[in-house]
Amino acid sequence: MATHQTELKWISDEKFDVMQDNKIIRVDGDPNEATSTGVRPKALILSSIAGCTAIDVVELLTKMRVRFSDFSITVTGELTEEHPRTYHTVNLTYFIKLEQAAENDKMEKAVKLSQEKYCGVSAMVRKFAVINSKIEYL
Repeated sequence: MATHQTELKWISDEKFDVMQDNKIIRVDGDPNEATSTGVRPKALILSSIAGCTAIDVVELLTKMRVRFSDFSITVTGELTEEHPRTYHTVNLTYFIKLEQAAENDKMEKAVKLSQEKYCGVSAMVRKFAVINSKIEYL
């Protein structure tokens, strides 16, 4: 059975360092962008879904021998008004430049497989939020 472990250490105020696999992520509860030194904890969920689906899509496109460049994903999350404020809708926009436009169907298949079968973060988020996906070709 696979397990993950994360360690958190208080730094000061609402600042914490999270250690995972010998790498550090700074988490900060300070909402002021000018004084914050890290990312907000809730927003890390959006980063996690982006990273998870990006890995899937790149692996799938590579297996399908699809040549591409300029790949990125934008994720936005809409929060509920009541506490605890949670994401009720998550929107993913995939941006990609394919070498051959005729392979758009393969990109669509890769995104669908990621969202419906492979991305565990999407599966977890889907338990509390609607996930919308779209692809924009560059």
